[in-house]
Amino acid sequence: MVKALNREDLEYFKNRLLDRRVQIERNLNGTALELKSMRDLELNDEGDYAAASAESAVESAILEQQRKELREIDTALKKISSGTYGICEMCEEPIGRPRLEVKPYARYCIVCREINEKEQA
Repeated sequence: MVKALNREDLEYFKNRLLDRRVQIERNLNGTALELKSMRDLELNDEGDYAAASAESAVESAILEQQRKELREIDTALKKISSGTYGICEMCEEPIGRPRLEVKPYARYCIVCREINEKEQA
């Protein structure tokens, strides 16, 4: 039986989520500046352009993943405020602390996550 989180647990996870949010926002702002400076470069040949394009595509994918994580963090923070944090969205049972340690914005317990991933495949 997985036990529900107490007030100290909620405060701990809230701080972790807020710290991660700051880190992601810094990354997003830094990457946006890098992309702008890259656009301002004069690319002299096709090789320069190809290298810049490939790097830009990878950075865009990373940016999108970080934006997604940011949305999930914001959702988790709202759940802390509303008192629903740490509760699986499918079975409505508590999500285990070990899972939240690995992924503090987890929406599903392990069992339901596996079910959800199989349905998505």
